[in-house]
Formats: sequence, structure tokens, C-alpha cells
Amino acid sequence: MNVRRSAAALAASAVLCVGAAPAALADTAPPSPSAPVIPSGLYGKNDPTYDGVFRQSLAFLAQHTAGVKPAAQAVDWLTGQQCANGAFPAFRPDTAKACDATTYIDSNATAAAVQALAALGGHDETVKKAVGWLKSVQNEDGGWSNSPGGAMDTGTDANSTGIVIGALVAAGEKPDTVKSKTGRTADSALEEFQITCREEGTTGETPTGAFAFQWDKGVLLPNADATAAAVLGLLGKGMTVEAPKADKPVAEHPVNCKAGAAGPGDAAEGGARYLTDTMAKSGDHLVSSLAGAGEQPDFGNTADAVIALAAGGHKDAAAKPLAWLEQNSAAWAKTAGPGAYAQLILAAHAGGKDPKAFGGTDLVAELNAQGPAPQGADAATKVETGQDKPSGGQSVWWIVMAGAAAGLGIGILLSGRRKRNQL
Repeated sequence: MNVRRSAAALAASAVLCVGAAPAALADTAPPSPSAPVIPSGLYGKNDPTYDGVFRQSLAFLAQHTAGVKPAAQAVDWLTGQQCANGAFPAFRPDTAKACDATTYIDSNATAAAVQALAALGGHDETVKKAVGWLKSVQNEDGGWSNSPGGAMDTGTDANSTGIVIGALVAAGEKPDTVKSKTGRTADSALEEFQITCREEGTTGETPTGAFAFQWDKGVLLPNADATAAAVLGLLGKGMTVEAPKADKPVAEHPVNCKAGAAGPGDAAEGGARYLTDTMAKSGDHLVSSLAGAGEQPDFGNTADAVIALAAGGHKDAAAKPLAWLEQNSAAWAKTAGPGAYAQLILAAHAGGKDPKAFGGTDLVAELNAQGPAPQGADAATKVETGQDKPSGGQSVWWIVMAGAAAGLGIGILLSGRRKRNQL
């Protein structure tokens, strides 16, 4: 699910890390000065300035896997966010005002909207315009940046490229035929971010197979969320992945230390190997790389990893972190809101688990209760979300995080966008 270094996470990071590393955040976008009014068709009650389109799209994808048809009002809100050129912003509070140079255009939000609307069906023109815009802003190296041409454009990154590939596939495109002006493809751009033992500047044990978000001062730093996004992209998968029927063991050494990967398949396998090994070391989950987080678990990125492993056919490898999420994610989801419930539903779907009985929680009912009642839904099935009432068993850090980040409680939306994250 993939959104990198956009204003959304940068603003969230600025809030989360105040006092910890202010100098490092000098180039980030500030949080919105005042929270906008929450549109009636939008899922969630937290400030949507930086994640409105993305969380709505994620909610629709999750509902689709569960056979739930979202309310027309909710779908209309999403389609109404699109700019005249086909792009989607992170959030557009006044749709009567045309998008202009001040509108934060987000390739990740656009790609997520394409995947969601393609899954729902009946929005061919909207999808076509969005895909046309994505093609028009492909970088010369074959990849995509989070805010093409905008002030926050830092060049191609693995996360944006991965989620755009998923959008192209959802729209019926063949990613390997979508080439830049220099003839490069998205796969070739992603492979540039994979770490092998050839990389200079690394210390200690080299995590061969991992992907970096971007080059960081000439060095590639391993990033679990970028790895999950890259794996999905290289496999030609979107955020919705079907559960594998049989297990394919993760290869021990899929990436040759000297020669690198032998193609997209081996590159994806290398990423799967890194995710599997990293989670095994921390107890079947990923830990946050946000400054000041310590060893706090990263529920969203763990869900991303489950989906990426399932996409590669690694049923058994995905089962372990999914079981961990089933036992430990309830309090996080309740605080973080619709994006978190949606991501858990997508992870459960990819792992072959029933999202309506996930660790004692009906994730589908919880998600449905976050916005307009789905078509045909019985109002009596709506539940109290308790979004503003964190449970007593939750750590203070996670409560502060969810509130400060305005609902960005999903791995790709929050920690993955930060260029310097390292797991």
C-alpha cells in the first residue's frame, strides 16, 4: 500500500518527532494549521488533509474483498476528488475550486484510487484519466515519485513505483510496456533500489535482498515497507492479493551477492527473504523505525509484509506475522481508524483468514461503521468504534502517534514515506 515521503507522512513525522530531531525535519511540510470539516461521505473522523483519498480507497478495496458494496455517497466523494488532469490529490476540501499549483498532487493517492475504482467497476473514464496522468509523469528511470513536479518531489522511490505498478495492472495495463522517454520500465527502476553486498558504505551484516526507499547520500538503507512495496510491484500485484492455495518456501539465497538478482522474480524473492528474516528476529512482526519509537511494533508495515509474502506464494511465511497481528492489533486498529481496519482486512484476505472473526473482532463491521453505511447494510450491525477512546491496554506512544498523525495508522501511509527510515 504504498505512499512515500508525501506531505502526509512528512507532516505526521514532524508532529511525532518534535523535540527528537528538529533539524532533520527542516525540509518537511508542516501540519495543516486547522483541521478541515470532515465530509459526510468520507471514512474516518480524523483530519483527512494528508490521507483522505488514500484511506477511502483502501476502505473500498477492503470492503470489496469482503463482498461489501460501499455507499454511493462514499464513492461519489472519492470520484469528486479527481483533478481535471486526471490526478488525485491527498485531499481536496473544496471540489468547487479547480486544482492549481497549490494543490498537493499525490501519485500514491492517485494509484490507490485507480485500484479501488477499478475493483468497484463502473468508473472507466475516471480510471482512464488517472492512468493517463500517471503515465505522463513517469520519470526517465522508469519509476515514479510521490509528488511529480511538486515542491515535495524528491525523485523516484520504491514505494511510489510499487503502488503505481499495482494501479496499472488494475486498469488492465501491462507495466512492462509502459516505458519512460528513455525506454526504462518500472521493474528496472525498482531493481536499482535493491541492496546487494556490492553496496559501498554499508556496515555489519549486509541485508542482501532488501530494498531501500531511495538512495540516501550514495547509500541504500534497508527499509521494510519499501521492500514490501517493491515485492508487490515486481510481482505485478496491487494491494489486494488472493491467498495462495499451496505454500512456496522462501528461497534461501535468491539474490546473488556479486551479480544481484537475475530478474524481477528473483528480486521479489530476495525482498521476501529479507522480510521473513527481519520479522523472525523480532518475534514475527516488524518494529517501527520512527524516531523515539524504540521497539514499538509496526502493525501497518507488518500487514504490508503479510500481503507481499502472500503475493509471492509464501503461505507459511505469511501465516506467522498474520497470526501475530490477529493476537495483537485490536487496540491499534481501534485508535488508528479506517485505514488500519482496511489494511488488516486485506492482510487477512491475503492470508486466507476470515476478517469477520479476526482475533475476536469483526474487522468488516468495524470498518463499515467508520463511514456511510454500505449499500444493503443493516444499520443494526454497526458497532461502536471507540476511535476516540483508546483501550487501557494500549501504550501511550501508540495513542499519541495515532492522534498526531491524524489517522495515518498504516505502514505505507506513515513510516514508509520517510526517506531515511531504516529497519
